[in-house]
Amino acid sequence: MSQDDKPISYFDNRLQKEAVKLLPGQYYATSNDKALVTILGSCVAACVYDEEKKIGGMNHFMLPDIHLTSESEHCLATKYGVHTMDTLIQKLVSKGARQSKLVAKAFGGGKVLPGFVQQDIGRINAEFVIEYLNNANIPLINSDLMSTYARKIYFFPHEGKVYMKRIRDFNNATLYERESTHCVLLAQQAKEGVTSFAEHIHAYKSSRS
Repeated sequence: MSQDDKPISYFDNRLQKEAVKLLPGQYYATSNDKALVTILGSCVAACVYDEEKKIGGMNHFMLPDIHLTSESEHCLATKYGVHTMDTLIQKLVSKGARQSKLVAKAFGGGKVLPGFVQQDIGRINAEFVIEYLNNANIPLINSDLMSTYARKIYFFPHEGKVYMKRIRDFNNATLYERESTHCVLLAQQAKEGVTSFAEHIHAYKSSRS
């Protein structure tokens, strides 16, 4: 599912609620009353839910940074993004959500990480999620995308609510390392024509054995 296996489940003492922390490349869908939590730099999180059924989920992703200078490279990056969004929606539907009733909120895509200077990968991520939701006929009812700050997101699928904290004084080496590592792996994955992260990890381990 991701570079760090499954999302981390824990009890949030401040919220007094079960919570799930998502890292780059992860997603989570639930019909339970939980908080889904993530911190975003240039990555994007789509919070998608069926309000009446109280089923929702969130992902945390970026498109491969493969220096999008050709049509084929754009296609590879888009293919990964579509797979990422499709996987979340399919998981929601499998839990009982109605695809025709899904709505979304989207966050992230900031230009905050100094390693991504050749192109604004945050903007590319943000533009992709807007286009995907439009093509999928999933209304984007709220968003906070791009700009120059990081974000901490709390999504409550049972209620459809999102609390977002803007992080303007950004100096998080751990997040930078995670997003940078994820970006490099995605670029290699895209060039190898692999669409799922699990397949890529298997290919990577095989190449080193």
